[in-house]
Amino acid sequence: MLTGKQKRYLRSLAHHLDPIFQVGKGGVNENMIKQINEALEARELIKVSVLKNSLEDTDEVAMAIVEGTKSELVQIIGHTIVLYKESKENKQIELPR
Repeated sequence: MLTGKQKRYLRSLAHHLDPIFQVGKGGVNENMIKQINEALEARELIKVSVLKNSLEDTDEVAMAIVEGTKSELVQIIGHTIVLYKESKENKQIELPR
């Protein structure tokens, strides 16, 4: 679990990132989970955008992705989800203690 301090730090890092995935009408599927997992392994911190035509609300989408990828939910702002998962082979982000 991330501490408040770690989440604040990750939010500051995520601020300038653009969403690299979009969840639309199709919702979250296995293929998307796989791609998000690969992106998390490569980058550790990503944003996912939930489009207005999505049938699920942003919280539901966030929970589905977090469960599917075993990642940490950093924050949800509007329709944007910020996710973090420590990389096994490509660790770049040093979290504060």
